[in-house]
Amino acid sequence: MHRSPATRMRDVVIACVLVLIAAQLIAAQIPMRADPAVIKSTKGREDVAPSTDPTIPFWRGARAAYMDKAPYGQSQPRYRTEVLSRWTEKNLYFLFVCPYEVLNLKPSPDRSTETFQLWDWDVAEVFIGSDFQNIRRYKEFEISPQGEWVDLDIDLSKPHHEDGWKWNSGFTVAARIDPATKTWHGVMRIPFLALQSHAPSVGDEFRINLFRSQGPPPNRIEVVWQPTMSHTFHAPDKFGLLRLIAEEPQ
Repeated sequence: MHRSPATRMRDVVIACVLVLIAAQLIAAQIPMRADPAVIKSTKGREDVAPSTDPTIPFWRGARAAYMDKAPYGQSQPRYRTEVLSRWTEKNLYFLFVCPYEVLNLKPSPDRSTETFQLWDWDVAEVFIGSDFQNIRRYKEFEISPQGEWVDLDIDLSKPHHEDGWKWNSGFTVAARIDPATKTWHGVMRIPFLALQSHAPSVGDEFRINLFRSQGPPPNRIEVVWQPTMSHTFHAPDKFGLLRLIAEEPQ
């Protein structure tokens, strides 16, 4: 049967409309994947001893990230925690500026060796991995307001991943508590050799998340950078990125 040009044009328009409607329905059911959040770590000229003073020149060159969410995404403005990061040819640095109300501190702190189960007390934590293929492998670093520390080599495929605390990264820490402002500061200096086998360079990226535990139970507060949407911090699919960037003019 012969169709007129007008009929053929109408059929083309109807087909295009149907394709557009189908595409919109598919898009509504399959949301776009958001780009991961990024922390930018600025290169420093030389290594320094871990310092909790954010006004020294080393830290003035750092960009800030903030932890201000609960694990399921609720806002935690009262405990908004500033995190600064820098890197050198040998080390990766983090400085935490942590507001608090009541501290939950381990009695008789021992700073001469790592403290197993430090996560039961007030801590700031970095979970960081360089393996983008097996995201269940990463490193965990913790510091307390008293300067206690623990580092772990995490493998979530193992039934007791907390056994990774026997690993030693060689990282160093410093901490101080300021009761007048109800703020504690903690700094980590992590050797890159603990994170990857090659020397760092501008543009390198790591998978990362940041956490805090604050106050005694049963009212313990947990603060995160990227919400895990889970009862555990160990949710590597929710990690963001840490990117090494070049030194910026002062």
